[in-house]
Amino acid sequence: MTPDPSPLADVQRALAQRDTTTALALLRQAELDAPMDIDVKLQKAMALRLVGNLDGAIATLDQALAIEPYHFIALLSKGSLVERRDGPRRAAQIYTNALQIVPDPVPAYLQAPIDHARQVIADTTDALEAYLVSRTARARHLTDPAVRARFEEGRQIFAGKTKPYVSDGILLTYPRLPAIPFFDRTLFPWLPRLEAATDMIRAELEAALEVQKSSFAPYIAYPPGAPVNQWEELNHSPRWSSYFLWKDGTRQAEACAQCPGTAALLDSLPLSRQPGFAPTVVFSALDAHTHIPPHTGSTNVRLLVHLPLILPGPARFRVGNEERTWKMGEAWVFDDTIEHEAWNDADALRVIMILDVWNPYLNEEERDLVSTLMLARSEFYSGS
Repeated sequence: MTPDPSPLADVQRALAQRDTTTALALLRQAELDAPMDIDVKLQKAMALRLVGNLDGAIATLDQALAIEPYHFIALLSKGSLVERRDGPRRAAQIYTNALQIVPDPVPAYLQAPIDHARQVIADTTDALEAYLVSRTARARHLTDPAVRARFEEGRQIFAGKTKPYVSDGILLTYPRLPAIPFFDRTLFPWLPRLEAATDMIRAELEAALEVQKSSFAPYIAYPPGAPVNQWEELNHSPRWSSYFLWKDGTRQAEACAQCPGTAALLDSLPLSRQPGFAPTVVFSALDAHTHIPPHTGSTNVRLLVHLPLILPGPARFRVGNEERTWKMGEAWVFDDTIEHEAWNDADALRVIMILDVWNPYLNEEERDLVSTLMLARSEFYSGS
């Protein structure tokens, strides 16, 4: 049952005149007439706040939220009252919950309180992180850099400064493999040999750029009508282009003939070899001041290697919570099923070589079985 609108209009007139006694009397009657009406409870909470009865106002908003737990204004108002009564730390979690259900579009009159809520959350999070840092200062003395980095990331996640990133393969997320953004180099003893070949690979790349620039095709090429999501800006764009030496397990004969030294080196490396899937080896060219948006790769049974070849200036790469800058002569291995993104901040083209290798936590038998598993799925869907 909805109350006659005239009592609420009378309430608003009384509140506008700061006549809270009349307003509360009208609201008590309105509650008797319509005990489940959210608007009545919001008006009552406002009146109680005006008379300084913060406990009563919060209790009234709790009643409203018991009726409609995802009522944004009730939740935001409760955060404001708790902040006033108990301080910003107690209000921060309420504000966090409220901001998960912000209406779209945001009404103009709500923008200022929403901005305030965000600031309270940010300030509280900063204060919590600083406190946790002070309480765990001995972490600075951890001798293992990997352990120290892991603890510091865990502390930031715990403080709410960031979030945990997990493997999320588009095709296959294989279970019980550790979600490691960048893998320890010692697991790949052949990396120095790849790095030592940087000059040779770059020379062949530059020759390919001169001779077969048209062979560098857009890396993102969705067909018409397909949902492009975050790739709208780069779809069919030459700003991010590629030149494949291997693609989905198939050797690209013309490209390998153009880059014979690189092709021979690749033949000697322990690439991930899966019929129909891997290896893939590609020169990835990113134009100046171009951003590759956050995304994830196909499967964590294999990892990606990046070797920078042309770095005209600063270029960054993020995997999960870890951001690195490419450096000439230094390769890294990462799990691309963890959200990652890249930036070319320089004024000219950046090119890296990308190749895939097996996840070292899979043994030979498992690699063979996984390859059969993935091929069988393709066979199933390609059959009648």
